[in-house]
Amino acid sequence: MRIPPARQFSRRAGLLVPTLAVALVAPALLGCTGAARAAGPVIPASSTAAAAASVDLTDPHKKDIAMQLVSSAENSSLDWKAQYKYIEDIDDGRGYTAGIIGFCSGTGDMLDLVELYATRKPGNVLAKYLPALRKVNNSDSHAGLDPNFTKDWKTAAKDTVFQEAQNSERDRVYFNPAVQQAKADGLRALGQFIYYDAIVMHGPGEDSVSFGGIRKTALKKAKSPAQGGDETAYLNAFLDARKAAMKTEEAHSDTSRVDTEQRVFLKAGNLDLNPPLNWKVYGDPFSIKS
Repeated sequence: MRIPPARQFSRRAGLLVPTLAVALVAPALLGCTGAARAAGPVIPASSTAAAAASVDLTDPHKKDIAMQLVSSAENSSLDWKAQYKYIEDIDDGRGYTAGIIGFCSGTGDMLDLVELYATRKPGNVLAKYLPALRKVNNSDSHAGLDPNFTKDWKTAAKDTVFQEAQNSERDRVYFNPAVQQAKADGLRALGQFIYYDAIVMHGPGEDSVSFGGIRKTALKKAKSPAQGGDETAYLNAFLDARKAAMKTEEAHSDTSRVDTEQRVFLKAGNLDLNPPLNWKVYGDPFSIKS
């Protein structure tokens, strides 16, 4: 699998990486994806905001589209389900990166995932690595994991229980908080996806380059629909803020997932994220026909 530019380093704040152009400190973030056990506070949705969010990204087809869009940027493939078995050390200081959302051995979210898997299926092929995962947390060490961890991960990835565990952690930490906040802000499916993609890359923290900080920057420039603002104007402000945050880190210097993906849909006025969709990431063309 080709590693696109954004995967040369871990994508979210958390464990400090000396090779990054700007080291990001986010002490509340635990995972490789910069995720804590619970995301930041969500603004209660008003009746106006709920009405505005007429097309929900939690619709199974819309959610699948969202996963394909993220996978195009994270894995240069629309086949997001093929990523359950993905695992490698991408030399970003966070140990192994794996699975559909980039769980990492060095930053806690892989540990959370394997603990959940062990709860749902005791004695599974990865359960024996739990002591090692606890020891290597907050480091890039493979101690206790090599030489068979990657092989066993790929074996586990064939198990639907493990696949569902990955789905559960994705939803708990990233998808559900992003969609909930977007709906509270009065955003339709495109805005919900824009929030989700941002929280996947930047984590749900409140510093200026995490999701919460990006959102706060956007709200200083434009009102959200829930505040009576124009949806397109607000999403442009959010994407401006996100692009600025991406440019603070060498790993995020390629902003095509904003420029030639999300902006394309926004400029077309496709606020409900309806197919057909055509976009590019890292110069590679992708499309979803229906």
